[in-house]
Amino acid sequence: MLSAVTGFDKGKIMTNRTANIERKTTETNIIIDLNLDGKGHYDLDTGVGFFDHMLAHLSKHSKCDLKIKAKGDLEVDAHHSVEDIGICLGQCLGAALGSKKGIARYGNSSLPMEDTLANVAIDLSGRPFCVYNVDFRAERIGDFDVELIEEFLRSFSNAGKFNIHVNVPYGTNSHHIAEAIFKAIGQALGAAVRDIGGEIPSTKGVL
Repeated sequence: MLSAVTGFDKGKIMTNRTANIERKTTETNIIIDLNLDGKGHYDLDTGVGFFDHMLAHLSKHSKCDLKIKAKGDLEVDAHHSVEDIGICLGQCLGAALGSKKGIARYGNSSLPMEDTLANVAIDLSGRPFCVYNVDFRAERIGDFDVELIEEFLRSFSNAGKFNIHVNVPYGTNSHHIAEAIFKAIGQALGAAVRDIGGEIPSTKGVL
């Protein structure tokens, strides 16, 4: 469990770009609170320590406050938990964005971390698509299966209805690769959800 709970004090007045979701299946039980206009505070308990660590980077670098409490069938593996958290987080993002009037819509980040460079671009287009070009040197980081990162991102983009392109042209340390990805996602997402005022950023008039 990772926590920086200042943004979740009881009774704290929050802006209206927030969302909450509770989702319960036979495999997982998930509660998520998201505040797009936060300060990067997080309170994370997914039952998967490395995943908590990655989500903390996403929250911190996007400046979105994020609270997740999840219980899953970890006796099987972490797949269902990670995938379903992606679904719930995507649904929260869509709900918090509302009509998307005044958002920047696009965000990108080219983020170095020692041996690694991660490039991430996001378009909050209303259309889901995930491009993922990453080559890990190891299959696992601790007991975390690195394949689950792509599963999370596909679930996140599908449920949130946005484009995300993740490219890592080089990197040798698997932990650095994963961390650079999530930090870059945070930077890109924070830029894309930024409220810059004006109309819906599309010639169609709708996203």
